[in-house]
Amino acid sequence: MSANPALDVHVAFCTCPDATTAESLARDLVEAGLAACVNVLPGVRSIYRWQGKLEHDDEALMMIKTTGGRLDALVARIRARHPYDVPEVICHRITAGHDPYLDWVRQCTKTPAR
Repeated sequence: MSANPALDVHVAFCTCPDATTAESLARDLVEAGLAACVNVLPGVRSIYRWQGKLEHDDEALMMIKTTGGRLDALVARIRARHPYDVPEVICHRITAGHDPYLDWVRQCTKTPAR
């Protein structure tokens, strides 16, 4: 963990109903500087309980790389643009990795100067 939690790199996961939706949302997150990179993994099969019923759907999974300082804005943007009532957004802090890559994520997601 860095001395500044805002600079900690995180990976966030978010499922979408299809690859087209995921790609559109991914592009928006990267263009807005909320993510350095988003991988879209199509063909995910989700089995879950919703409103008391067991459900299953084919979805696309976004694997989003960002920083702690951008998490709140990232989640807000997903909630505003996502078609689900309750979109999945789960985040994990990265505790180790290739330093040049982690620095690149930090550089791409710097909060714009005011």
